[in-house]
Amino acid sequence: MPETFSLIFLAALGATTLTRLWLAARHLRHVRAHRDAVPADFAESIPLEAHRKAADYTAAKLRLAFVEILFGALFLAALTLGGILQWLFDFWASRLDPTGHAHGIAFIASAALLGFLAELPFSLFHTFVVEERFGFNRTSPKLFAIDLARQALLLALIGGPLVLAVLWLMARMGSRWWLYVWLAWLAFNLLMLLVWPTLIAPLFNRFIPLEDAALRARIEALLGRCGMRAGGLFVMDGSKRSAHGNAYFTGFGAARRVVFFDTLIERLEPQEIEAVLAHELGHDRLRHVWKRIGVTAAAALALLWALGLLIGEPWFYEGLGVHARSTAVALALFSLVLPVFAFPLHPLASLLSRRHEFEADAFAAHHTRGADLAAALVKLYRDNAATLTPDPLYSAFYDSHPPAALRIARLKAG
Repeated sequence: MPETFSLIFLAALGATTLTRLWLAARHLRHVRAHRDAVPADFAESIPLEAHRKAADYTAAKLRLAFVEILFGALFLAALTLGGILQWLFDFWASRLDPTGHAHGIAFIASAALLGFLAELPFSLFHTFVVEERFGFNRTSPKLFAIDLARQALLLALIGGPLVLAVLWLMARMGSRWWLYVWLAWLAFNLLMLLVWPTLIAPLFNRFIPLEDAALRARIEALLGRCGMRAGGLFVMDGSKRSAHGNAYFTGFGAARRVVFFDTLIERLEPQEIEAVLAHELGHDRLRHVWKRIGVTAAAALALLWALGLLIGEPWFYEGLGVHARSTAVALALFSLVLPVFAFPLHPLASLLSRRHEFEADAFAAHHTRGADLAAALVKLYRDNAATLTPDPLYSAFYDSHPPAALRIARLKAG
């Protein structure tokens, strides 16, 4: 049975890797084929030079993705069947009680550290080569290092206790441990929704109240029309890391806040900013966040139940190259191989997300002018060098937002 599961895992890993490479190659060919012609619906608003820049930017990211996909597959195989996870288990077993929680935390932390180190070169290349080449990067090496240090500290302060709680529940709650872990996971995610905007996000960015009185009045009027309240209107210094622009509505209850990137404020007209915000408010008003939480929670419950079935099966461990058995090993293995087997479900998640985007666009067009949102989106596509000509199949698999042409056409038609 272990040998059979090893073959199944390798077949799934190979199929997923080849599919991802094939989709990326399709996307690259499609974008390059349309590089020298701006789509008719955008011909008056986006210059050919900007369209070519978006195509070249997409191609550069895809070339990096090819390497990352191949490396990721080899790295996962090395961690599992290659014996790296077994070596980590043995390393810590010679220093800590292998049945104790300290060993489990050390094992998971060291596996996570290896994953971080494997991804770091790609992150550096993306930030300081790809983003720099196309004029988007504003992150200095010092700030990059500071961000990494802050993330590591947060992971230790928040992730460490969370992992300890999960391992404790898995060890103490009997055969229904997966239900208690799910409840703890759900509580943790709801807590993060509450504290992230006010306690964690300010560790990485500076948030100042929106000072433009006219824009503030316009936004407050919009909130009133939508029957909503916010704990504050803020501008975030996104420009210190990137030239990309965005806006979002975050938190719930008293922690709700509207946040604009300073780059967005600089580029859009007041009525366009209002329309973009109306779109973000639509996600909240239409309860998209809660719907996604519900879907994610249901999926998490099912997955934890599945792990509950696998955790006592020797073939699950041995088939993935680990002879040691523990709750920490089971958790690590399941987390690592899950994306391989869940990859075919990716289009369903993308479809749900795109449906929500269309609904939020319709909400914005109802409470503001659809033409203003369309104009804002065109500027954002142009300034962020987002391709207007994605490969349809690639887009269906990956894109959380509808293709630009379809999105703009719906706004103009409505």
